[in-house]
Amino acid sequence: MTGAPITRADHAREAAVEAALGKLDLDDKARLLAGQDNWSLPALPGIGLASLVMSDGPIGVRGVRWTADDPSVALPSPTALAATWDPELARRAGRLLAQEARRKGVHVLLAPTVNLHRSPLGGRHFEAYSEDPYLTGEIGTGYVLGVQDGGVGTTVKHFVANDAETDRFTVDNIVAPRPLRELYLAPFEAIVANAHPWGIMAAYNRVNGGSMTEHRHLQKEILRGEWGFDGFIVSDWLAARSTTGAILGGLDVAMPGPKTVYGDALATAVRAGEVEESLVDDAVRNVLRLAARVGALDNAPAVVAGSQLPAPLDGDALAREVARRSFVLVRNEVHDGHPALPLDPARTRTVALSGAAARDARILGGGSATVFPPHVVSPLDGLTAALPDGALSYRVGADPSDQLAVSAQGFDLRAVCRAADGRELGTVDLPSGMIQWVGVDLPDGVTYDELHSVEFTGTFTPRESGDHTFGTRGIGPLVLTVGGERVWEGEEGLGTSTDPFNAFFGERLPRARVTLLEGERVDVSLRLTVPRLPGMPMDAVAFSLLHLGPQRDPDDLIAEAVEAARAADTAVVVVATTTAVESEGFDRTSLELPGHQNALVAAVAAVNPHTVVVVNTGSPVELPWRDDVSAVLLSWFPGQEGGAALADVLTGAEEPGGRLTTTWPVALADVPVTDTTPVDGELHYTEGVFIGYRAWERAGTTPAYPFGHGLGYTDWEYESLDATADRATVTLRNTGTRPGRETVQIYLAPQAADTPERPVRWLAGFASVEAGPGESVEVTIPLRARAYQIWDEETHGWTTVPGTYEIQAGRSLTDRRLSATVTR
Repeated sequence: MTGAPITRADHAREAAVEAALGKLDLDDKARLLAGQDNWSLPALPGIGLASLVMSDGPIGVRGVRWTADDPSVALPSPTALAATWDPELARRAGRLLAQEARRKGVHVLLAPTVNLHRSPLGGRHFEAYSEDPYLTGEIGTGYVLGVQDGGVGTTVKHFVANDAETDRFTVDNIVAPRPLRELYLAPFEAIVANAHPWGIMAAYNRVNGGSMTEHRHLQKEILRGEWGFDGFIVSDWLAARSTTGAILGGLDVAMPGPKTVYGDALATAVRAGEVEESLVDDAVRNVLRLAARVGALDNAPAVVAGSQLPAPLDGDALAREVARRSFVLVRNEVHDGHPALPLDPARTRTVALSGAAARDARILGGGSATVFPPHVVSPLDGLTAALPDGALSYRVGADPSDQLAVSAQGFDLRAVCRAADGRELGTVDLPSGMIQWVGVDLPDGVTYDELHSVEFTGTFTPRESGDHTFGTRGIGPLVLTVGGERVWEGEEGLGTSTDPFNAFFGERLPRARVTLLEGERVDVSLRLTVPRLPGMPMDAVAFSLLHLGPQRDPDDLIAEAVEAARAADTAVVVVATTTAVESEGFDRTSLELPGHQNALVAAVAAVNPHTVVVVNTGSPVELPWRDDVSAVLLSWFPGQEGGAALADVLTGAEEPGGRLTTTWPVALADVPVTDTTPVDGELHYTEGVFIGYRAWERAGTTPAYPFGHGLGYTDWEYESLDATADRATVTLRNTGTRPGRETVQIYLAPQAADTPERPVRWLAGFASVEAGPGESVEVTIPLRARAYQIWDEETHGWTTVPGTYEIQAGRSLTDRRLSATVTR
């Protein structure tokens, strides 16, 4: 595979890299490959090298501190971005994130995640794009191009086969060569070829016996050798475990610092004759090349000069656009000649809204994807603003969480840091009762050497009267005070989770129940005496003040929502998952909605035939009532403007533009691939190339909603298809009464019995078109040579399978409108 064309600027950067490398001694070179803290590499002023700064953020750029003092635009989740089926929109999203990164002094964004939805139980699937490798590669390419358009690097992750969370630090994923190439490596290969990313992140897991941070075959022979990747390879945080193994396997940077397997340990290994210094030089070249590209190395022209930066983007507007373009309308029934959506103002004078997630929206996934947005528009906020005064009523109906959660609504908190003698070292305002300070995250003026205790302190104003439960999460001595009374004091040890991050955070534990009155503010505090744990790879403070409001009888809550729905023209119910069932660090064991949300939907639908359900989840859930409601709209984790986008779509100001990027099952029992739990340390991908829709078609089972499905507010007639083996040209007409956007999908289906076995069909191309009422539009979609190939395990290469193929054009995997036969 050939890389991007070499330019004069590339030569200048390479010359600057070699000149800088020639000035470094072994200790400086080894130090440059190790994080100096949680987020950055050291500066080397002697060669004109600035410190390279990295930051989490597939949907927003957090920066180097866990604080809301410098808020970040929060875009919709990656599953939402992919549901737009629009690489150019992904590119604009990437440009916005580059704009945010530059504002925060960040050189490298730790994104995108292009692992696959191998099983819907994968706990982190909200952070990945799709079950399909081609679609994943296309959206990932757009994202990487956009970020790098803004002069900021990316690290495409997690390389490779990090498709579940259970035992992610130790699991050995056993994957045969063919599915490894055709599925799991494919998005990375496409992005390397088409976007030339400046970084790749090596995963925690092992693949076929080899740790990914030490995997010479995958990192050096395939990624660098076959694909021509010339960026830097960085470990996932704490993933590098062996000095010699990592450098021999092709890992360039071990993060985080200051304690890593590189640095002094690497220099010692070279001096002991265990590692050739030339390998260190190769890794340093890759880091210096990154620095040159982002403008952090003197005498090297940045890839994007200041005058070449893209035009500034409005973060609120783009977040709103991505959200509405991502919403997938999977059901929209017609009653009395009118579809349920969009809401008809002449027929919908009153709307009854219910669901706790309508008031307290879940806008993003947990873990490293977390950012602190400047504001959040909930569904309640968005619909209140969009509908006439008095048209909207709200009832809780059902709360998806009956467990302790990080304190947020009603809490006004700050963190106070103190020394052992009681001196105040620093304070910082908090958006919630959670701290995750790692490395340099500490407030200004605070150091770990002096830090003795951290205290959440502030007030809580209850929204409801009754018994409020307060709890803690964190290790070390803790003191909890509510209303001036010490309600709990004790010391908590490390959690039992096999995931070291989750073990360090500890368990969520109830500590006290306090009776409070609605609207009456009380003082609250939680003080942690910072534990000093031997052997910790980095300095960190992580603990949380938890809260659970009064638990009313679920039947009473549902009854209130039912009465409001009975009296309204339309009922809108918002259902959601919680961080307890869908988040980084663990896989799901069920696809059921938590709490009594299913009972709420069923009860509301029984009294109002015009019931619309909004599903606020990052990945599939079971919808047992789906045939009993008028409309179902999937909103994913919709980002900070989600409520405004929802109002746009429900009222018809905008069309829902999303299409499914992953298959939604009727029930977990129907899912073809569910295994995410290793046995004796190994997880065998026994399904081979049959995941997602490939597996559903092989099994002959009908899902709730197929891959590619999604409805709009207009109708389309597919008029003609002209196809060759290399391209498909589709003409279609908007036969509805309003402008619309359609995603044309091309599937490739072999017509002969296959040896080796292949799926019934697979996605080979797609494109979006727009047209007004009655207008026709034509689109030509290229078909790649790779679409006709398999990985031959005997010859160890790509092989075209000759024969007759049907080119199928349509609206989804199962809604195929036109076909043509070609020979390859």
